[in-house]
Amino acid sequence: MLDAVVLAGSRNDGPLKECSPVKYEALIPIGSRAMVEYVVEALLGTRRIRRVLVVGPAAGLAALPAGARMSIVDSDGGMMENIEAGLKQLPGEKRVLLATSDIPLLTSGAVDNFLSLCGDMSGDLYYPVIEKNLVENIFPATRRTYVRLKEGVFTGGNLFLINPAVYKRCVEDGRKIIDLRKSPIGLCRILGVTFLVKYICRMLTLTDAEKKVSQLLGIRGTVVRSAFPEVGVDVDKPGDLELVLKVLRNNIFA
Repeated sequence: MLDAVVLAGSRNDGPLKECSPVKYEALIPIGSRAMVEYVVEALLGTRRIRRVLVVGPAAGLAALPAGARMSIVDSDGGMMENIEAGLKQLPGEKRVLLATSDIPLLTSGAVDNFLSLCGDMSGDLYYPVIEKNLVENIFPATRRTYVRLKEGVFTGGNLFLINPAVYKRCVEDGRKIIDLRKSPIGLCRILGVTFLVKYICRMLTLTDAEKKVSQLLGIRGTVVRSAFPEVGVDVDKPGDLELVLKVLRNNIFA
């Protein structure tokens, strides 16, 4: 079994502020619950997750319902600082599942599938991608950032399986990649001219991306192809929130 860390420290000072006055995006209400609660529920719904640590400002997250398998870890930093704060609470763990708090459509089945795709989990980092047609078949109204590769058109997911032992040595380069995660061209620029040319010419493969990121971070990274689009449908603008409310009302996953 694995422990999971949910990153819930993003302040609600962007486009979603017009939807709710709450201080943190993780606490934006969706129906009768905060957005992050849907993510925690999905994680705890699989037998492969032992416990969930929600990382963010403790005072702001105090209203979350706690339980024997869910706890709050205090941190008031950015994404990388929150990851570190969560990992510090899990000394000795070989692998930890990371999730963002803004994927309320996440299901336990999607979590199970992702962990199964990680195989023996001998790599240092596993990252899911989802084909565009799979996303649009189920969520035709969603607008995501896509990357066109030789094998097809993909968007990234918001689950990560990480080896805590390698985290510190790849923090700085990891921060650059996270900051540019919604800019394919920006990512290609920091990965090199050859990488950029192959991307522009649509010759770049998933294996190319996997090898280059592994080289840049000094780790063994693996890209896995998920068939569960809810892994990549995050809420970062009002239209996304409207979509989620509609999906949950219609019980698409029921």
